[in-house]
Amino acid sequence: MPADPSAAVLDEVAAQFALHRARLFAIAHRALGSPWSADDAVQETWLRLQRSGPDGIDNLEAWLTTVVSRVCIDMIRRNVAWREDMDPDPSAPAEPADAAQIANDPAGGAMRVEELAVAMQVVLDTLGPRERLALLLHDVFDLPFHDIAPIVGSSPANARQLASRARARLRTADPQTLRRSQGAAVDAFLDAARNGDFGRLLQLLDPDIELRGDDAAVALAESGAEYGAPLLAHRIVGADAVARAFAGRAALTRLVHIDGVPAAAYTAEGVVHAAYLITFCDGRISRLDIIADAERLAGLHIAVPT
Repeated sequence: MPADPSAAVLDEVAAQFALHRARLFAIAHRALGSPWSADDAVQETWLRLQRSGPDGIDNLEAWLTTVVSRVCIDMIRRNVAWREDMDPDPSAPAEPADAAQIANDPAGGAMRVEELAVAMQVVLDTLGPRERLALLLHDVFDLPFHDIAPIVGSSPANARQLASRARARLRTADPQTLRRSQGAAVDAFLDAARNGDFGRLLQLLDPDIELRGDDAAVALAESGAEYGAPLLAHRIVGADAVARAFAGRAALTRLVHIDGVPAAAYTAEGVVHAAYLITFCDGRISRLDIIADAERLAGLHIAVPT
């Protein structure tokens, strides 16, 4: 591609990228656990496509999947401390699966998506970046291991073992028990918010909690502030500040499940107007990602209890 491509060429590249953006965001969101980090990963993938151009790319979807996955690996490596089990050398073989693991997972059987989503909340940060991507690309996005292998820099057999090892670790969690305990914690948070129980809110929130809201969520909260909407901002950090934003508010926010994971949503007349993605750490709420953008909401699988 020329160094200064024409507007027509850029428009064509953008149109092709747009066809795959939702899938790329889904991969990055699952891998990184944050919609904001996922946005960064997708944006970096777009920049790399602009720099290289589509010429010479035989399968654009496969190329984009590889690039966004590698961007996620780099981001995880930057933000998660290295652990001995993270295979710093991409060519090194994965640890052999033990006999019990092979017996329980003879063909690398995929976990159910909702089971995977809940379990990952417990041990996500204990998985190395290559383990995490191998598991997600196979179990969630149905990529075969011969396609995953070049993404994670290994052979298909080692890619299978990376996923199997991650899956075995996830299965040490009890998704049903975790779902119940986290659902109870979300209910307790919403109850404390509605009743203005500031002390209880502080008990439920991690001291270093971070709240992020998209533009639509902040605008929605501002328009409903006099009616009891939380006092949101694009970014709020710390338990005290987040508790003040919710104390005495959130009357119309309720417990829901998003991709099988306990979460919350602002609903009115049966319509979800904002979703609260909730991350826990040691039993406390450590991150709140609030999404009200209509396109993003449409991509979430939100189950509202009857």
